[in-house]
Amino acid sequence: MRKATAALLGTVLTGTLVTACGSDAGDTTTGDPDGRGPITFATIKDGTGTVPELVEQWNDDHPDEQVTIVELPEGADGQRQKLVQQAQTQSDAYDVITIDLPWNAEFAARRWITELPPDQFRVDGFFDAALAGSQYRDGLYSIPHFTGSAMLYFREDLLEKVSAEPPTTWAELAEVCDEVLALPEAEGMSCYAGQHDKYEGLTVNFLEAVASAGGTVFDEQGRPHLDTPEAAEGLRFLVEGLDEGRIPGDAVTYKEEEGRRAFQQGELVFHRNWAYIYALVNADDGSSEIAGDAGVTVIPGKDGPGVSSLGGNNLAVSSFSTAQATARDFIAWLTGLDTQLQHAEGSAYPMTRTEVYSDPGLREQYPYLTVLKDGIENARPRPSIVRYGDASTVIQNNVYAAITGERSADKALATMQQELTALTQGS
Repeated sequence: MRKATAALLGTVLTGTLVTACGSDAGDTTTGDPDGRGPITFATIKDGTGTVPELVEQWNDDHPDEQVTIVELPEGADGQRQKLVQQAQTQSDAYDVITIDLPWNAEFAARRWITELPPDQFRVDGFFDAALAGSQYRDGLYSIPHFTGSAMLYFREDLLEKVSAEPPTTWAELAEVCDEVLALPEAEGMSCYAGQHDKYEGLTVNFLEAVASAGGTVFDEQGRPHLDTPEAAEGLRFLVEGLDEGRIPGDAVTYKEEEGRRAFQQGELVFHRNWAYIYALVNADDGSSEIAGDAGVTVIPGKDGPGVSSLGGNNLAVSSFSTAQATARDFIAWLTGLDTQLQHAEGSAYPMTRTEVYSDPGLREQYPYLTVLKDGIENARPRPSIVRYGDASTVIQNNVYAAITGERSADKALATMQQELTALTQGS
């Protein structure tokens, strides 16, 4: 793994820092690549309290370089909007920012974040896919903080009743559902759901479906490929799932939490979601109706195990920060192995260093780590294109139209191909 990762970064310009002028609007704000002092860390809310505890440790050891946490809005769309607003005004309010993995290319291309020296971050310890998504034009612009792959949660108790193994293909999933749903105790349940509301999660579910059918939505050059049998198979999995009742009709309103609640309330046999829900669906405090009965496996595909979209968040240094040296040091510390091991003990967020997944204590604490690691190693990063946000909107609109019956699958694919081609050519 380390050799492969080192080779992956063989072309990165070590030690090069790029300070950027940002957008063309307003006066240019020049950051300081050598600046030190107090910094602000703009990040997602941590319901476990682990990140604030870690920041407190840093602050105890760095009295002159204190870190202040600023929480970004809930939801990826709101987070991106806030960060873009700050960057477009060339604000130095944030020093370290948390970005969704596919935003790396856009933020780097627009010079909103600085290039980073790989040797400061021991990059050979990260998952290859997570690290690859952190690069732009052979430069390293962010550091993987959290990662993850989708997992297929299933009702272990009900599968045992019909002597069924967890499915590895879409056909097997349907077959197992037919058997389980015939049980008296499964009355009123539905087969499967992922995230099917019109938001980023639908883009992710579609990317996974196409990849799990052997295709790709974008090639390595960023060109769309929606006019393929594999793309058609992927969209058909979602459309037919709803048309034939395997996916419940109200799943078109499901984001992560809606789907999680449906599964832990006993409404689904199978559910595609992230690692964070494992503890919630198995909680024995009375909040989950299926505590102790939920298992996990890799997501299924057309002809075998599926391919997840790579999840996760990265940390980057704002080009407008006046304390970039401190910001880099803080990121290196927060994403280092020792800190990640400590972080993993207090939080179910999947860490980005491979060694974390071999820790005996953590494997006992989180029984799903082997499944999660396999999923991450086989996961595919979301497209690294400059206008990813616009591309995601195109995908969401067309896939949602197809699964709700507003547009045929063929028409949705043709429209996506046309609109994404125009979008990427205009980047």
